Amino acid sequence: MRPTPSVSPSETEIQPPGVPGLSGLLTLAVGVVVLAALYVGQDVFLPVVLAILLAFVLAPFVEVLRRWRLGRVPAVIIAVLVALGIIVSLGAVIGFQLAGLASDLPRYQTTIETKVGSLREGTLGKLPQILKDFGRHFDRAVAEPPPPQAPASSGPNAQTPPEASGPLPVEVHEPDPTPAQMARDVLLPVLEPLATMGIVFVVLIFILMQREDLRDRMIRLFGASDLHRTTVAMDDAARRLSRYFLTQLALNAAFGVVAGIGLWLIGVPSPVLWGVFAALMRFVPYIGSFVAALPPILLAAAVDPGWSMALMTLALFLIGEPLMGHAIEPVVYGQSTGLSPFSVVISAIFWTWLWGPVGLLIATPLTLCLVVLGRHVERLEFLDVLLGDRPALTPAENLYQRMLAGDPDEALESAEVLLRDRSLTSYYDEVALRGLQLAANDATRGVLTQRQLDQVKDVTRALVQDLSGHDDVEPHPQETEDEPVAPPESEKPANKQPAVTKPIPEARGIPEAWKAEGAILCVAGRGPLDEAASEMLSQLLNKHGLGTRVISHSAVSRREIFNLDMTGVQMVCISYLEISGTPAHLRYLLRRLKQKAKAPTLVGLWPAEDAVLKSEPMRATLGANYYVSSLRDAVVQCLKVATDEEKLPEPANSQNAEQAATVNTRLPLPA
Repeated sequence: MRPTPSVSPSETEIQPPGVPGLSGLLTLAVGVVVLAALYVGQDVFLPVVLAILLAFVLAPFVEVLRRWRLGRVPAVIIAVLVALGIIVSLGAVIGFQLAGLASDLPRYQTTIETKVGSLREGTLGKLPQILKDFGRHFDRAVAEPPPPQAPASSGPNAQTPPEASGPLPVEVHEPDPTPAQMARDVLLPVLEPLATMGIVFVVLIFILMQREDLRDRMIRLFGASDLHRTTVAMDDAARRLSRYFLTQLALNAAFGVVAGIGLWLIGVPSPVLWGVFAALMRFVPYIGSFVAALPPILLAAAVDPGWSMALMTLALFLIGEPLMGHAIEPVVYGQSTGLSPFSVVISAIFWTWLWGPVGLLIATPLTLCLVVLGRHVERLEFLDVLLGDRPALTPAENLYQRMLAGDPDEALESAEVLLRDRSLTSYYDEVALRGLQLAANDATRGVLTQRQLDQVKDVTRALVQDLSGHDDVEPHPQETEDEPVAPPESEKPANKQPAVTKPIPEARGIPEAWKAEGAILCVAGRGPLDEAASEMLSQLLNKHGLGTRVISHSAVSRREIFNLDMTGVQMVCISYLEISGTPAHLRYLLRRLKQKAKAPTLVGLWPAEDAVLKSEPMRATLGANYYVSSLRDAVVQCLKVATDEEKLPEPANSQNAEQAATVNTRLPLPA
């Protein structure tokens, strides 16, 4: 239950958590059913998932064949046959390599026995005796147990119990297997993967044949309310995923080729087998390459009488994996793959538990597909929040959270990171003002205590002071590779990269009167955080050569405005973070300021969706000369007025609203 302003903060803090609603319970039930279906229906879902992932890999090849004037059916058949041929060839090579390795293993037995014997004779072999000696000394330090009592009958006439007769040996001979049983034992382990592969390729053909139809069904299922946005998003996501999976397959294959060639040069037997194994294991995140290095290292130790071959094999993987993972892949993939490291580990554990070793190999690609759906389909947004690498909170929400915690240092650190790719004006407009709006909304609802409100003010003041030395310049946009899970173009701005804005033009010929301190009077609204917004505006105006002075709302009240010194004031800027309804107090404030000094007035209504900005008659009754909804527009407008680049419009007269509305239709409004 939402607390009302009349409820004290102490009462709101002890409210028990709400009981989950029916929709939450239904979501939980659906999740449990889906997990049970995936676990029980492994034989059905696993081939379908493998076919979908293969379709992403083969889709670019099919498109290339279509550009060569081939029809859809021939293009799909050729692509599938090429993929099938590659898989069968790899399987045959692996089979021959395994057969040759199995036949050569007895030759390595002597080397293995020699090395094991040398280890036993060395320090490693003496380790058990050392442990026994240590245990013997430890037993002596402990009190000895009482001596065992002598048996009751120990005389010469004592009869020894008759020895129990041992059990009769029994041997069980199984009948010789029939030809049918032998065929079953040999063929069943082979037929099962062949049947799975056949189902995968059948589903793959239908997916490639009816790709557009499946896309339309997905659009109908998830985004029928906005066909254009969902169509563009789905096509863009499919293209990015295809490019990413194909690139990942190429990089892993290249790593396997390099590993195989390196093992061949070192002299490790069956290098092709270990190269294919290394390429497959690189799909396993973080530890796959090191797991792939273990068998060839052991084999090298068994082949070579010394240790040089094993050490060279170890060095090959220790150098190759970091080079591929930290140098080549970031250049090819870009700065991010879209998955958080924690989600990669959890997904590997989850899919391994669900579908075994095959689930481990496809864990990362499958999780990436889920993140793409979450980023492009509103109903599945929770997948992006749980598995994606984007921050869970927007920059404005993160700043507000730091304000509530009273942590100016972390707020400044976050601001410095964001200022690398945006100007100070853009940061204040896109992040700081939105964070203050969140605080102002909570203060209006009465959910902020006075201590929390003071912390928000202190952190904001400290942040503005710390950023006083930062120049307000628009950095050059940096070109980066698109990540495979990039959000759609029409996503809300809070979760997007900073919009490219035009820099504030450098003003020339500013009169000296506008450079003097207090030339522009920045007046705070009557909200508790409006003064913080006025300080941001004042700082930006100072950076562009205009003198300012910030005053609180109480200084322009009916009682105090007569004591306000307006000497040298060239313009008045009023800041509001929150204003709703009919703002009569703003109209009276503007009237008092007009009576005190004949200076143009600018009203900054930072919530751009406020009704005052959208209602022309309401603006006409207020009497200000300019209305803006961003700090950038406020700075640009002040520079125009200071340099006489724009003729000052007549303010509205509240006593003649109809005439004022006609005049104010020519007022500049923000885009």
